[in-house]
Amino acid sequence: MVRAIVLYDEEPDAARYERHVELCQRVPGATFRHGRVFGAPMGEPAYRYYAEWEWPDMDAFKAAARREEFMATGKDAMEMGGRFSVMFADVA
Repeated sequence: MVRAIVLYDEEPDAARYERHVELCQRVPGATFRHGRVFGAPMGEPAYRYYAEWEWPDMDAFKAAARREEFMATGKDAMEMGGRFSVMFADVA
């Protein structure tokens, strides 16, 4: 299983993020999830919002990553503003 993990420093504007979610849900072969980060084991959480895609395997991820729909989500995220980090994980 492959995951793309997105961590936002600040919680995005809800109305604007809903438009972003619509784009993210168009990425083929993936399940998209997102939500507000509400806590951490100690102190304040380092991030305020979380999003992820999940693909069943590396081939599905590679196919989706080449698609215009996937590239459009990155462009849209940058247009939303705010700081975020993206990571890709091969989950056992």
